[in-house]
Amino acid sequence: MEFDSGRFRQVMGRFATGVTVVTTLEGGRPAGITVNALSSVSLQPPLVMVALDRRRFITPMVRALGRYAVNVLGEGQQALSDCFAHADVTPGRKDFCGAAWHPGSDGLPLLDGAIATLECTVVETFSAGDHDLFIGRVDTLDDGGRDAEAIGPLLYFRRRYLRIERGADAPVKGKPED
Repeated sequence: MEFDSGRFRQVMGRFATGVTVVTTLEGGRPAGITVNALSSVSLQPPLVMVALDRRRFITPMVRALGRYAVNVLGEGQQALSDCFAHADVTPGRKDFCGAAWHPGSDGLPLLDGAIATLECTVVETFSAGDHDLFIGRVDTLDDGGRDAEAIGPLLYFRRRYLRIERGADAPVKGKPED
């Protein structure tokens, strides 16, 4: 069956994802890009994967440094997501979107207000289509603390942002966690 990338994007848009900003350093300056292609890969050792388009400016930076941070955005951080996705805003992505940040334990830029952060060292890279998949060992992580518990994630679905309504929740009835 033949279809174009627009149709593929439309169908994949039916899958809700969280929104993250992947950050790294180049020459001591912070750089970041909005990414929703994030996945947990392994618990032992703790590994995550981010998929970065090879044509994006940040991909060679991550490859050269061998490290990246994942900043999970909260529901009030849509403007950061837009800016790091290269929306035409001021200050722009070249100015790190005017984002408040601090160096993490490993020195990577972590966005203030992110509901979770992970600092990772690249252990494997795979080429897949027009993207590179960076498997990162999680060196440090932070769940945002008590303040972040009250904040919902920023979600992306059908090319729009969503926020979770504070309604009833239900436990998952699957394999019990160890």
